[in-house]
Parts: sequence; structure tokens; C-alpha cells
Amino acid sequence: MRLDGSDESKNIEDRRGNRTGMGGGMFGRRGGGGGGGGGGKKFGLGTIVLILVAMYFGVDPNMLLQMTGSDTPSQYEETTYSTSSTQGLSDAESKFVAKVLKTTEDAWGRIFQQQGWGAYPEPKLVLYSGSTRSACGLGQAAMGPFYCPADEKVYLDLSFFREMGQRLGAHGDFAQGYVIAHEIGHHVQNRLGILEQVDQIRNRGNQRQANAMSVLSELQADCLAGIWANELRRQGDIIEPGDIDEAINAAAAVGDDRLQKQQQGYVVPDSFTHGTSQQRMTWFKRGLESGNIAQCDTFASAR
Repeated sequence: MRLDGSDESKNIEDRRGNRTGMGGGMFGRRGGGGGGGGGGKKFGLGTIVLILVAMYFGVDPNMLLQMTGSDTPSQYEETTYSTSSTQGLSDAESKFVAKVLKTTEDAWGRIFQQQGWGAYPEPKLVLYSGSTRSACGLGQAAMGPFYCPADEKVYLDLSFFREMGQRLGAHGDFAQGYVIAHEIGHHVQNRLGILEQVDQIRNRGNQRQANAMSVLSELQADCLAGIWANELRRQGDIIEPGDIDEAINAAAAVGDDRLQKQQQGYVVPDSFTHGTSQQRMTWFKRGLESGNIAQCDTFASAR
């Protein structure tokens, strides 16, 4: 990625050096309902699509019609941290994250305007070491990066990027950019009301159905990361040769089937929560090639 001279996001919250409590994946998002509040907006794909998905997975669609409001996130203790803004970031890793985050803000700012959704509400990205508290519970490095809809923040321990390269074979700066863009994809889902609807269905089904809904949500976040990559490619001055291959390789590296095969020697499809390597690559490429958010309707594809 060509980010020399690029602006840095002002939405970095640096908690490194602050350690909190004990323990809690590959990257994704943590529960707690739509929490952060999508302002009542719904994705252009609509509630009807999700009702059809509910029927497909054996969930009573009448439950959706009876629901009002979002689930209440679990209580957590507010903690005051010693944080620094981007002006205080001096190490190369954190400055890289701040620059990538700025590219997502620019891309989604343009898309929200084009779609008539108003101003894009920029999320915070929290850098931490080891563990930290979020409105969705305790975050730990072992969980990988995650998005918390209840406080609208992305949480990232930078050691995950080293783990990606050393253990998963996903190398390169654009692979790391893809991870950040995937988490921002969850923020977009949250602001458009998708996560709230998904959680309502997940909470009323069995574990297999909940996992299936989680997979659809994660694959959509991969597609939205592809939309971000499409925006950068159209600019023509950030993406370098080999960058897209790095992102596709990273998507494959964190597929449920590949991770389970590595960890236990066999795969259990009903336990998948993020999708197979092939699915993750396919949906990222779909967003990349189309540049059209309407093409990221993983829920309709499930029908």
C-alpha cells in the first residue's frame, strides 16, 4: 500500500500499556445487539429479506414482527484509560493503522453520501495490549480483532498482525488493511441496522441456526471490505501490484475450514461462524469487482 504522506485518522484510542482483567476466534464482532444504534435505518436489502432468511433457517418470522427495540447490552464497568490521539502515535505499526482507518473513513464517507444515507459516523479504533474492556465484555488478544456494536469501536491488539504472518501465512500490509476494513464492515452493518436484525434471529434459533446467521454476517463484512478495496483501486494511487492477492490470501487463511483443519485435523461445518476459505475469498472479490453495496446481500444468497 502506498500510504506515504497519507493522512491519519483522528479516531485512534491508544490503550497500550493498560492491562485489564482476564480472559475471552479469529477476527469478527462481539455480541450485544445493535447497541450502538443504527438510527433506525435498514440496509436496502430490507427486513423482508431477513424474514425470508428466518423462514429458511426454521425461525418463526412472527417473532421479528413482534420485536421492538434492540437487545440491551450486558452491563460493564466504565474504565478510564490513559489514551493518546494520533498526534501521540510514534511507532510505525500504529501510524499505519491510523492511515488505513482514514482510508475507510474517506471511502465510506463517499458511499454514504452517494447512497443518501447522510454523514458517515466514524467509529473509534482501540489499540490495546493483552486485554481491555469494551461495552461487549472483556477483549483479549487471543480473540483477534473485533467490533463491538454497543460502543461502536473496533478493538485491535497489533500482535495479531504478527500472528497472521507467522502462524497463518498471511503476509503483507494490504492483508492487514483487509482485516481493519472487515471490522469497519461490521460498523457499517451496525449503522444500517443489519446487526440488530441478525442478532434478533440468532437469539431465537438453535446453535446451528445462530452459527449460520453469523456466517452470513461475516461474509457480508468481507464483501464490504471488498467495496473498500474497490474504492482504493479506483483512486489509483494507493494499491500496489500484489496488494489484492495479499487480501485474498488473508481471507483464505482465516476460513473456518482451514483453521479447524490446522487446529484439530478435521472440520465441523455446523460449527462454522465465519465461513469457509472459499466463501470468504468469493465475497471479498464480489465487493472488489462490483463496487456495488447491493451485491453484498449474503442473506438473499442463502435462500
